[in-house]
Amino acid sequence: MKNEKKRFYEYGLSEASFPRGERNKISDVPGVFVGHTTKVEGEDVRTGVTIVDPGVKELFKNKIPGAIAVGNGYGKLTGITQVEELGTIEMPIGLTSILSVGATLQGILRAVRDRGTLGPIDGPNVIVGEVNDGFLNDIHKSSIKVEDVKRAFENLSENFPVGNVGGGTGSRAFSWKGGIGSSSRIVEVQGKKYTLGVLVQTNYGGSLSILGVPVGKLLGKTDFDEFLPGNSGGSCMIVLAIDAPFSARQLKRIAERTFLGLARTGSVMSPTSGDYAVMFSTSRAGVEGGGDGGILLPDSILYRFFLAAVEATEEAVYDALFVAETMKGRDGNIREAISVERVVEIIKLYRHAA
Repeated sequence: MKNEKKRFYEYGLSEASFPRGERNKISDVPGVFVGHTTKVEGEDVRTGVTIVDPGVKELFKNKIPGAIAVGNGYGKLTGITQVEELGTIEMPIGLTSILSVGATLQGILRAVRDRGTLGPIDGPNVIVGEVNDGFLNDIHKSSIKVEDVKRAFENLSENFPVGNVGGGTGSRAFSWKGGIGSSSRIVEVQGKKYTLGVLVQTNYGGSLSILGVPVGKLLGKTDFDEFLPGNSGGSCMIVLAIDAPFSARQLKRIAERTFLGLARTGSVMSPTSGDYAVMFSTSRAGVEGGGDGGILLPDSILYRFFLAAVEATEEAVYDALFVAETMKGRDGNIREAISVERVVEIIKLYRHAA
C-alpha cells in the first residue's frame, strides 16, 4: 500500500535537536527492516501485522541486548518476563491486533523456523505487542493467520510504508485515524555517530498537542472535554532500535523516556491504555560473550540519547497522524484523518500570535 501523503517532517514545522536519518525511520539503524501485512476485507476487517526485524543473522543464537519499559501495563505483551530477566532479545518483534497475539507469535516462530535457524527443541522468546483496533475492526473474527505473518516477513524492507498499514491498519491517534509512524535521530558522542530509530503503533487518546500547540482543543476534539465513541481507552506500542553499544540496563533507561514523548503529544496514558516500549541494540557489546569487541558507552552521555528518544517518539506519532487516511469499518464506524492543512495553518497562526 503506497501512501502519497507527505510525512510530518516534510512540512518543516520542527527543528530536531539531532539530525534525522536518511529515511527518518527506524530502518535508518543499519540492518533493521520492517514488514507489514495489511488486511482490509469486507465491512469489518481492518487490521494487520507489523514485523520489526533487527537484521542480525541467526538472532536466536546471536542474541542482542534488549529491554522493555512499561508506561501503563493494561495490555498483552508476550515475552516480557524473559527480557526482564536476561536482558536479551532473540527474535523479530511483532505488532498486531489485541486478540491476534497468539497467531502472530506462531507466525513469527514458523517464519524463523523456515529460515532454518531453529533446532527441534529450541523454544525462543517471542515478543508480540498489540492494540485494540475494535472500533473499526471485528477483533473476534481472528482475522490474522500464520500465513499473514509470514507474508509480513516477505515484505521486510528499509523503505516500509507508514500510516494505515500493518498493525496500525485499524488504529487511531487521539480522535483521528492513526497507525504506524516512524522517525530517527543521529547522535554523535565521543567522535562516533550512532543512529536511534523509533516506530510507533498508535491507538491512544488524550488532548492532542503538536509541538506545544493545543490542536485537539482548538479543533474541539479531546478525550477530556466530551466522550467520543471509541475513545474510552487505547494503547501505544513503541519499538526502538539503536546501533550504539549499550547494556540492557542502559537501554531500559532510554526506553523509559519515550513516554515523555507521548506526554508531549497530549497523552496521560489512560487507565485502559497499554503503553510499552521495546528497545534493542544491534551492537552485541552488551551481551555476555558478545564477541564484537565493543566497549559500552558510559552513563554520563545517556542524556543525549534520552533527548533523541523523546523527540523521535513524539515525531513518530505525528508521522502516523499526518499520513493516515480516513477509514470506515465495523458497524459503519468511521475514523477520519486529521485535516493536515488545517493543523499546519493552526500551528503557524499560533506561533505568529505568540
